[in-house]
Amino acid sequence: MAVSSLERVYKFSDAIVAVAVVLIVVMMIIPIPPGLLSFFLILNISLSLLVLLVSLFIQEPLDFSVFPTLLLILTLFRLCLNISTTRLILLYADAGVVIEKFGTVVIGGNAVVGFIIFLILIIVQFIVITKGSERVSEVAARFTLDAMPGKQMSIDADLNSGSITEQEAKSRRIKIQREADFYGAMDGASKFVRGDAIAALIIIVINILGGFIIGIVQMGMPFQDALLTYTILTVGDGLAAQIPALLVSTASGIVVTRNGSVNGFGVDIYKQLLGYPQALVITCGILVLLALIGLPPLQIFVIAAALGGSAYFLDRSTKKEKVEEVESERSRELEEMKKPENVMGLVQVDPLEIELGYNLIPMVDAKQGGDLLDRILVIRRQCALELGFVIPPVRVRDNVQIDPNTYLIKVKGSTVGTGKLMLGYYLAIGQEVKSQFEGIEAQDPTFGLPALWVAEQNKDDVEAAGFTAVESVAVIATHLTEIVKKHAYEIISRQDVQNLLDHVKKTNSAVVKELVPDLLSLGEIQRVLSNLLREKVQIRDLTTISETLADYAGYTKDTVILTEYVRQALGRQIVEDLLESDNKLYVLTFEPQLEQSLKEGLPQNEQTGALSLDPLKAQQILANLRSLMEKAIADGHQPVLLCAPVLRFYFLRMVERVLPMLVVISYNELQQDYQVESVGMISI
Repeated sequence: MAVSSLERVYKFSDAIVAVAVVLIVVMMIIPIPPGLLSFFLILNISLSLLVLLVSLFIQEPLDFSVFPTLLLILTLFRLCLNISTTRLILLYADAGVVIEKFGTVVIGGNAVVGFIIFLILIIVQFIVITKGSERVSEVAARFTLDAMPGKQMSIDADLNSGSITEQEAKSRRIKIQREADFYGAMDGASKFVRGDAIAALIIIVINILGGFIIGIVQMGMPFQDALLTYTILTVGDGLAAQIPALLVSTASGIVVTRNGSVNGFGVDIYKQLLGYPQALVITCGILVLLALIGLPPLQIFVIAAALGGSAYFLDRSTKKEKVEEVESERSRELEEMKKPENVMGLVQVDPLEIELGYNLIPMVDAKQGGDLLDRILVIRRQCALELGFVIPPVRVRDNVQIDPNTYLIKVKGSTVGTGKLMLGYYLAIGQEVKSQFEGIEAQDPTFGLPALWVAEQNKDDVEAAGFTAVESVAVIATHLTEIVKKHAYEIISRQDVQNLLDHVKKTNSAVVKELVPDLLSLGEIQRVLSNLLREKVQIRDLTTISETLADYAGYTKDTVILTEYVRQALGRQIVEDLLESDNKLYVLTFEPQLEQSLKEGLPQNEQTGALSLDPLKAQQILANLRSLMEKAIADGHQPVLLCAPVLRFYFLRMVERVLPMLVVISYNELQQDYQVESVGMISI
C-alpha cells in the first residue's frame, strides 16, 4: 500500500513541484495565518537540514545534480517567508509560535544579544561560507570547461585502443557534459545565496525601523515596549530564516568541494583524518603540553586520552591487517598453484591490432606530441563512409620482442602488414628520390615503392622537387587504411551484421523482419556482405541490399548467386567508380567460344567453389589476360573484365591472387546509358 502511494507520488512529481513553486509565489501576495506560517518555517528548516545531510552522503557532486535548481527554489521560498513574516510583524506584532520562540528561547528574550547573534550568522554566511563556495564554484566551472577537450581526447584514445566500448565512451561523454553543466549552474546559483544574505540584513533593518514607527504611531505602544517587541520579533524572524540559509550555504560549499569517491564522506574522513596514528600521537603530546601551561586539564586529558587510545588501536589494527593481507596473499598463491592454469584471457584475438617497437611508442603518447590514436579515429570514420560498416576498435600495444623501429599490423592475430619507421624523419617516396637526395634508403610499406628517409630540414626541398614527403605517423596511418580496405571481408563479423541490420530496422523494419531469420540466417547475410567487401563494393546502401536478398532468398540460399543479384542491384554504384574521364567504360571480354567452355567448368554447388579447368588451358588464359591488362594500363585504362554473371564470381576467385588489380563485372551490372568500349579479347 505504502509502495503504491510512493509510486503515485513519483509519477506526479513534476506536477507537484510545479504547484509548489506556484504556491511559493502566491505566498508573496496572499496573507498567511500565523499557524500556517509556523508550519512553513518548520518545513523550511527541515528541507534545509535534509539538503545538508544529503550533501554529506553523496559520493560525487553529480549524485546531487539537481542541487543548483533546488538551491534557487529554497532561496525563493525563504524570501517569500520573509515577506509573509514581515507582513504579520508589522500588521499585528505577531508572527506565530516559531518566530516567538526564536526571539525568546534562542536569544533569551534579549534583543541586543539576538541582534549580535544574527549579525554573526550573516558575517559567517556572507564572508566565509558563501564567498568561499562562490569562489570554488567559479574555479571548478572554469577548470571543468578547460579540461573538457582533454577528457574528450582521452575517451577517444581509450575507444581507439579498445580499452572501452562505444557504450562506455558515450556514457563518459555524457558525464563530462553533465559536469560542465553542473559546475556552470553552481557558479550562478552561488550568487543567489550571496544575495539572500544581503537581503536578510536589509530586511531586518526595515522591520525594526518600520515596526518601531508603526508600534508608536499607529498602535500607541510605549517607546520601550515598541522597541523591545519589534526588535525581538524581527531578530527571531531573521534567525528563523538565516539558520536554514546557513545550512543550505554549508551544503553548497560541501557539494562544490566534494571530489568523486567510492566511499561516503564519513568513511573518507575516518580513513584520511584518523588513518595516520603518528599524527594522532603528536596531537596528543601537544595537548598534554598545553595542560602543563595552565589550560583546563580535565577537558584536555579527556581529548588527549581519546586521541592516544585511537592511535594505539589504529596501529594495532593496521599491523593486524598487514599480517592478514600477507597470509591471504600466500593462501591465494597456494590455491592458484592447485588450480588448473586459466588461459582464457590469453587466447582472445583482436580483430585489428597494431604492435609497435620500443622507439615508436611516442607516436601514441599525447604528452610527446603523438597523435596516432587520433589518426586511428579518423581512419575508422573514413572507412565507415567508404566501406559501409564501422570497423572494430584497433588495439595498440608495444612489443619489445620486435625491432625498435618496426611495427606490425595484425588482422585476427595474423600479421598482414609490417614496416619500419624513423621518428623525426620524413619518408620521401619516388623512383628518382634516391639519386637526388641523401638519406636512409627504405621502401614504402603500403605500396612497396622505393623511398628515402630524409631529415626534417630537407623536407621542403624534397617536396619542391616533386616528391611526396610524409611523417612517420602518416605512413602507418596510410598502411592501416589500405589493410582495412583490403581485409574488410575478413573483419566483418556476425555481430557487425546484426548491428547494421538493427540500424536499418529503425527506418525499414519490414524488410529486416521479412529477411531475418525466416529467409536467411545472419551467417548467410554475412557471407554475402563479405563477398561484396572482398571485391571493394561498398555496403552502405544496406536497405537496397536487404531488399534484394529478401526478393531472391526465397528461390536460392546459394550466397554466390545472391551476391550476383545484389551486385546487379548495386550496378550503377559499381560501374560509376570504373568510368573514366570521358564517361566511358573500357573493358576486356572473352572470346564467345572460350566463355562457353569456361561455363562448362562451373561448380555444381557453392561448396566446391572453384572452376574446373585444365591447368595448361588456365595458364594460357592467364598469360593472355596479363598481356591484355598490361596493354590496357599502358594506354591509361583501368583493367576491367566484362563477362557472364554465372562466370564472374568463380573466374575472379581463380585470378585474384595473381592479378589483384583486375576488376571483373557482369553484363547485368551495366546500365543502358553507359558507353562501353572493348580494348581487348581474351582467347587461346
